[in-house]
Amino acid sequence: MITKDPSRKQVIVLMNNNNKTKFMEDSSNYVTNLNRALKNIKSETIVDFIWPENSGITIVTNKVVLALELQTIENYIKNANHIEAKEIEVL
Repeated sequence: MITKDPSRKQVIVLMNNNNKTKFMEDSSNYVTNLNRALKNIKSETIVDFIWPENSGITIVTNKVVLALELQTIENYIKNANHIEAKEIEVL
């Protein structure tokens, strides 16, 4: 299930603690790579930072993301190194 919160400009990614820990270890590189992926689809959205939460991570952007941008973010996270893709849900 994919959803967005227009007032907060954030993407919530539910994942288990193991995936969250692995993802946060290299989060600065993931911000850069996500921004590159968004630029490749001609998006004006920029990932500002990634924040760990109890149930996963929150990706904060400069503007509300569109469906194509959500799909790009989801695909990138699911294909990231050492991440179990079946344990991830983007909201």
